[in-house]
Amino acid sequence: MEGMVSSVGKSRTGVPARRILVVEDSASISDVVATALRHDGHDVVCEPTGDGGLTLASTGDFDLLVLDVMLPGIDGVEICRRLRRDGETCPILFLTARSETHERVEGFLVGADDYLTKPFSVDELRLRVAAILRRVSDDEDRDRFVVDDLVLDVATRDVRRGGVVIDLSATEFGLLHYLMVNANVVVSKAQIIVGVWPDDFDGSDNVVELYIGYLRRKIDDGREPLIHTRRGMGYILRRAS
Repeated sequence: MEGMVSSVGKSRTGVPARRILVVEDSASISDVVATALRHDGHDVVCEPTGDGGLTLASTGDFDLLVLDVMLPGIDGVEICRRLRRDGETCPILFLTARSETHERVEGFLVGADDYLTKPFSVDELRLRVAAILRRVSDDEDRDRFVVDDLVLDVATRDVRRGGVVIDLSATEFGLLHYLMVNANVVVSKAQIIVGVWPDDFDGSDNVVELYIGYLRRKIDDGREPLIHTRRGMGYILRRAS
């Protein structure tokens, strides 16, 4: 689609990585959207059909749905309508070639959070996604994080696993907080450096591996591990198997 794709910017959007479902039948557009969102650290799942998109959205744990309006089978508006009818509150961003006002209004009436008309720039897509996720984060209670039997309280800086208090240094606490904010998502060393260390940090990213080791000895020692390495990719904090 001529004029649709702009270069993916190098700057991050400043929101935590999330899990996003993209339902788009055009492989080229889906690839562009997925590449842009993965560039910003998000975990992206792509689905080309309306029926498959509805199934994934109904059963998957997603933080945002990016829906094309015109899809094979169930269209994006009907997907949105059914999800909202069933009580699904996950934010929804529509992608559409339709520009008429009444069609955009219909999308908002069935429960969409935002609308992006094709052709669109990748930078605008990234910023709209970031804005939606930022609003969702602002609406949530982000002071207390729980993964399995691990609990982190931002206000009190209290960390417990299985009810036992765990003493962490400031950097260890910051790293664990970052991993818990991004629970179930693989984050790279570079992402962790940006999210945890100060802007003027000029050391090696090997410091991440060092502090992951410190955390593992305090969080996982003698217990089912929560912190896992994805070789060549980064780290993920998830529920014990």
